[in-house]
Amino acid sequence: MIEDLSHITFIVSDLDRMTEILETVFGAKQVYASGEKQFSQAPEKFFTVGDLWIAIMQGKGLSERTYNHVAFKIRDEDIDIYLERIRSLNLDVMPPRPRVEGEGRSVYFHDDDNHLFELHSGTLAERLETYSRLEEAAE
Repeated sequence: MIEDLSHITFIVSDLDRMTEILETVFGAKQVYASGEKQFSQAPEKFFTVGDLWIAIMQGKGLSERTYNHVAFKIRDEDIDIYLERIRSLNLDVMPPRPRVEGEGRSVYFHDDDNHLFELHSGTLAERLETYSRLEEAAE
């Protein structure tokens, strides 16, 4: 039986640059760096963001951008703070996608290896309630 999410791993071309992104944008705390000791497939670093374990591993970044992404929950009133952090690193912020009222707001941005991240202010419960209300209104 699945207990929880264990970790997320990103393959990145530059461990130091991704460290800067994780620490600056997400407030990540580095808890491990392989350095010269390589126990896995490639040099790697581990971080915590809240209770989430994020691993980065040296390798070839993604060749293209897609909508596949990881979304992190933030407070709506903190969106501008996060946008400032993202822009301070010259990361590519995407225009917001159209949303219905009540499903929260998001900031989407790519790292240097084409990974897409979302910072989202809504919850699953809020989104389901919004969609249910819209379906009922359409009937």
